[in-house]
Amino acid sequence: MEPIITSMLDSDQYLLTMQNAICSLYPHSLAKYEFFNRGKTTFPDNMAEELKKQIIHMSNLQLTKEEKNYLKSTCYYLNPVYLDFLSGYRYNPDEVSISQENGNLKLEIVGPFYRTIMWEVPLMAIISELYFKLSGLKPTLDVEKVAAEKIRKLSQIGIKLSDFGTRRRFSKEVHELVVKTMKETKLWNIPNETSHLQGTSNVDLARKYNLTPIGTMAHCFISYMSAKYGYRMANEMAMEKWQEIYQGDLGVVLPDTFTTNVFLQSFTTKYAKLFDGVRCDSGNTIDFGNKIINHYKKLKIDPSTKSIIFSDNINDYKKVENIVNWHKSLTEKPRLAFGIGTWLSNDTGQKPLNMVIKLVAAKPNGLGWVPVCKLSDNISKRTGPQEAIDLCCKTLDILI
Repeated sequence: MEPIITSMLDSDQYLLTMQNAICSLYPHSLAKYEFFNRGKTTFPDNMAEELKKQIIHMSNLQLTKEEKNYLKSTCYYLNPVYLDFLSGYRYNPDEVSISQENGNLKLEIVGPFYRTIMWEVPLMAIISELYFKLSGLKPTLDVEKVAAEKIRKLSQIGIKLSDFGTRRRFSKEVHELVVKTMKETKLWNIPNETSHLQGTSNVDLARKYNLTPIGTMAHCFISYMSAKYGYRMANEMAMEKWQEIYQGDLGVVLPDTFTTNVFLQSFTTKYAKLFDGVRCDSGNTIDFGNKIINHYKKLKIDPSTKSIIFSDNINDYKKVENIVNWHKSLTEKPRLAFGIGTWLSNDTGQKPLNMVIKLVAAKPNGLGWVPVCKLSDNISKRTGPQEAIDLCCKTLDILI
């Protein structure tokens, strides 16, 4: 089978920003990740072997001169020393262990934090595409027609959106067709106005279609901080270290790693002013929005100067309309944006995979492994060893 990932940039922007930060902050730390099959998918018998072949192919990837120049001009917040490092970076298949027992796929990534951070998104994209190919499943919908109709309807609702669909896309080909179609589709009854697609998390597609590469810090950055500094300091240290590296750029923060309620205890006036906004990635969207707005007001910060990005399971027009109508009802309106993933890159008529790859342990000080977790605002999305979840909940006084 031909290689699925053929460019170092066929991945998400946030992996680059994460690697840039980790290279500077924690070059000696080790990390361990695991694959979580949330949807209990039964994988084809030859899945593990084909996945191993794809990972070997990835070891041949390298950043081209053209790609480096693109990053230098577009992702201005990346350190030039880091870009030189990235030019020499190669995926190391030895960092990934894969096994399969019947239809159950197991995957673990272990190695230096600054290296292993790069595996998550391309591996998930490969797993998704391989699953559909090996299962003989093809789109049953006209992907181009669906994408054109979707961007028109979403634009009419009045939202600006970005594609966050790399990890669970049907295939690379489908993903590119969707982004291309949404970028080029002319809108109904709106003269001289083009698509409301603002950006994409996929750096290669952003480069090809003149879109903004979009991303935020990852949950694993905050989870790692719990191993380095403890659960009570994890959110604060994540924000402090992010600002240390990016100095005000990339100013959207993730609140739900250990629940939003816990995060807001650390989201003091200092950080609420330093960061441009927050991203909703779990829980009830309207409740989340009200909670964030009330917190800004409590800190005497005008919510209209901040942004809220909704990215959790945005998968139908009604959900988008509900958020937009809520936003219209506000007297002090934060800036509103949407990051939409699987509903864009895998709306094919086939059931998408429900899977994640998450950090489960870190070795920040060269001593023993420290288990870590991610709780989120949705109990069903908790990941990590149970011992880490229990300790986190006990430490932060969260209901188990």
